[in-house]
Amino acid sequence: MVFKRRDRRAIWQIVLDFFYPRGGWTRAFEYVKHRVRRLPDTPQKISRGIWAGVFVCFTPLFGLHFVFAAIIARAMRGNIFAALMATFFGNPLTFPPIGFLSISLGSWLLGLPPGRNDHLGQKFADASYDLWNNVIAVFTPDPINWRGLQVFYDDVFFPYLVGGILPGLITATIAYYLAVPVIGAYQTRRKKALLAKLDQLKKKTSPEQGSGQ
Repeated sequence: MVFKRRDRRAIWQIVLDFFYPRGGWTRAFEYVKHRVRRLPDTPQKISRGIWAGVFVCFTPLFGLHFVFAAIIARAMRGNIFAALMATFFGNPLTFPPIGFLSISLGSWLLGLPPGRNDHLGQKFADASYDLWNNVIAVFTPDPINWRGLQVFYDDVFFPYLVGGILPGLITATIAYYLAVPVIGAYQTRRKKALLAKLDQLKKKTSPEQGSGQ
């Protein structure tokens, strides 16, 4: 299969690579940039895919960014693979400022009182506990409790969802307008390089053909 790894990684390696890829984030960024620029599509379609991938990074739909990036890219007639690669804009280095900005802006837009978005770590932990406890409660006499998840939704998820729309739109649009000329210039330069190599091959083969006649 295309893009399938030959070596299987352990779970701890997958987690470690997510927070710090092999070779560092600079090498990972260069790899993504190289793959996106070499996609066989127009700069506009590739850039629309990049727009979709960057935009979903400003949503709290963690674990579903690939899915929604592909859906948005398809709706925009953008390159789906470019959208998937562009979701790497969201990573452990960018998610903290994205999350802080989105939750703060969303809380302000929704008119939530100051302090509602404090203790985020505890709210994440309470929501995770409730989710796991409620799954267990289906098979045991334990009561189902949604309070932690309700608090998480009201104070974190919904403000994050609302507050991430505007900065997501702005950042994705900037990425689009930066990507179009860069990808276009790269494709033009690459096409000229390929034509130059083809001309060199023709010049090398022409004398050989002439001597054989």
